[in-house]
Amino acid sequence: MERLDKILANTGRWSRKEAAELIRTGRVTVDGAASLRREEKFSEGARFQVDGEELSGEKRVYLMLHKPAGLVSATDDPRQPTVLSLLPEHLRRVGLFPAGRLDKDTVGLLLLTNDGALAHGLLSPRRHVEKTYLVRVDGALDEGDERAFREGMTLQSGLRCLPAGLERLGPGEALVTLWEGKYHQIKRMMAARGKPVVYLKRLTFGPLVLDEALAPGRWRELTRAELEALRAAGGTG
Repeated sequence: MERLDKILANTGRWSRKEAAELIRTGRVTVDGAASLRREEKFSEGARFQVDGEELSGEKRVYLMLHKPAGLVSATDDPRQPTVLSLLPEHLRRVGLFPAGRLDKDTVGLLLLTNDGALAHGLLSPRRHVEKTYLVRVDGALDEGDERAFREGMTLQSGLRCLPAGLERLGPGEALVTLWEGKYHQIKRMMAARGKPVVYLKRLTFGPLVLDEALAPGRWRELTRAELEALRAAGGTG
């Protein structure tokens, strides 16, 4: 059980003072009833509304972002803008971070959360959570590329890449499926095949699929079904 003003403040959308004013002016309801005392305590399973908009009483936040090119997948960078710059101020105050990184020039699905346990589970090498990418290369893909990805590759640096999926869509375009997430992995594997990547877009992360209704740079909260599926994939369900 927690105080109502603290529950509202935990969403990151309001300070404790702002939450208290919302409560005082009757703009907050809990389980359909107006509550005018900031010190009243409720469980996080209650139904909270502010100005008729339903909120979650949970402290954790889960966002799907359609990452555009040109932004760094980090919480802070002294030289370059990060993906968090796309969010409103209230969401930058709740400790969000990217669960897995995309290169600066890579676009597509990025999960932002402040749930460290879920992120750790999804990124753990032992869980082999599947990720799918649309890739375009300079050159024509062939059966040899499919075979090399299917069998796994040892790069010139000595790095061993596990078997991956490569489904050709056209001469220079394919869907690539990874079950691990080594640094610049797709770019390095394609470079080893003599076909440098010119475009890379992540389409899926485990059971989570990029919502194509989201324009680049836009975001939305995960649905309950999406979150439950992610928790199952990350072993935290």
